[in-house]
Formats: sequence, structure tokens, C-alpha cells
Amino acid sequence: MSFDYLLSLDQSLLLALNGSDSLYLDGLMLTYTSGFTWIPLYVGLLYLVIKNNETMLQILWAVLCFAICIFISDLLADGIVKPLVHRYRPCSDPSIKYIVDIANGYRSSDFSFYSAHASNTMSIAMLSLLIVRNRLFTVFMISWSLLNCYTRLYLGMHYPLDIIVGLALGMVVGYLTYLLYRVVFVKISQNPNYISTYYSKTGYALSDINVVLLLIVICLLYGIIKALYIC
Repeated sequence: MSFDYLLSLDQSLLLALNGSDSLYLDGLMLTYTSGFTWIPLYVGLLYLVIKNNETMLQILWAVLCFAICIFISDLLADGIVKPLVHRYRPCSDPSIKYIVDIANGYRSSDFSFYSAHASNTMSIAMLSLLIVRNRLFTVFMISWSLLNCYTRLYLGMHYPLDIIVGLALGMVVGYLTYLLYRVVFVKISQNPNYISTYYSKTGYALSDINVVLLLIVICLLYGIIKALYIC
């Protein structure tokens, strides 16, 4: 498979997934792609960490690891790789920008490869699911990341290859940050493993996990309602 063929396939897949004839879907994707929409989720994750760690040192270490995870993920994408690769976004690519479906004039003139949305959301999802260790929480967090990725394709902001690479690197960053987290956490925690129907394997209360899941649902409902006003 030649590189030119791969790029051609990348463009074809993007055009198949990009846009629609629905103004409502345009509004929905614009809402879900915004970081503002997911602020309740981020607050919920902070609540989960604070509520389920016994000491201030444990809380600060967990928060610091999330900060490190996001910083590294964003730095790699926006600070290093994008300026080096210099790939145009689909909505700005001279070869296809006139056939890419643009929602409500939503464009960006910076670079496309690889997707910081994909990398950042997947790194957060990976780190949090490894810390919490709950199956339903894992499903919700991975789905949240993938939804963010789909919005970037729908809006013509990224090619599928940008998303795939972003997801892969987000997983790596999230996993490596988790390893760093564990190195210190096992030294400052007396009982890192739990066996209970009320807690996850790492001691996170299921009732608190459900709060985060509820906040994700609320964010989704917010997007559904707000899209009605955008369209």
C-alpha cells in the first residue's frame, strides 16, 4: 500500500463521515466538540478523586497526574507534531476544502495531524479508567472520547488518520502516566486493593462513580437541547 493511496483512502473516509443535511446534527456536533460542554464531567472526576482518597497527599498526587497527562498529550500534539508535520485540516486543505461540509462556518486554519481532541480525551479516559477500575465507568469514558473524535470528523476538522494516531498516542500517554501514578500511590496508600460490591477494585465508591456517569448523561442531554437553539 503506497503512501499516496493511504492519503487518498483517508480523504475518502473523511468525506464519507463528514457532515450531513441536518442543521440539528450540525448543532449537536458543534456542542459536543466544545470543551465547555464537558466541564461538569471534569468537575465530576475531581469530585471522584477528592471523595475517594483518604489523604490530601493522595488527592494532590492524583490531580497532579491528570495535569501531567493532559500537559504531555497536548504538548505532543499541538506543540511538537502538528508544527512538524504541517498537514492542513480538511476544512482548510486546498485539495478538498470546497467539498468538505462545514457546519455553521466552523473552521480552523491551524494544523490537523494529529488530533489533540482524540489524544487529550483518550489520555484522560485511559488514566481515569485505570485508576478507578470499574467496567461501566470504562465504557462511558471510552465512549465519551470516541464521541469527541467523531465530532472532529463530522465537522471536517480532522482526517480519520489524525484521529487514529491521536487515540493511539492518547492511550500510551494515559497508560504511562498511570504507571507513574502507581509508583507513588502504592507508597502513600495503606490498602490499594478492595473486594466489595460497594467499591471498585481500587476502592472507589460505586455511588460516586455513578455521579460521574450521571454528569456525562447530563452533558449529553444539554447538547441535545442546545442543538435545538443552534439550528
